Amino acid sequence: QLEESGGGWVQTGESLKLSCVVSGVSFDEYVTGWFRQAPGKEREGVSSMNSDDGATIYADSVKGRFTISRDNAKNTVYLQMDDLKPEDTAVYYCAATLRGSWSLAAGAIQGEVYEYDYWGQGTQVTVSS
Repeated sequence: QLEESGGGWVQTGESLKLSCVVSGVSFDEYVTGWFRQAPGKEREGVSSMNSDDGATIYADSVKGRFTISRDNAKNTVYLQMDDLKPEDTAVYYCAATLRGSWSLAAGAIQGEVYEYDYWGQGTQVTVSS
């Protein structure tokens, strides 16, 4: 199970930190990532982090503004979102996939076809101008 929290409504330039608690699987065996889906648009990758070496990848649209991190002791992955823009408005989903799939998991953030194994229900982020 993956459960997101931390979404909300903010103004342009403000920050939010999303959290995702992972349960029911061995957290350190899974790559964890964030995706988002805006109204009327396809789901897109935001960021992902490899459990083996902490490698990260970001979509170009959030690079330099968003930071992914994880706390293995708390089975939690975070997404710190700074300098938010109206175009960041979306439902944000946490996802997990087995750690041996890092190249594929990372590719999914860049738009390549790969489906993570587990997904959360999503948390709404709304950024007003």
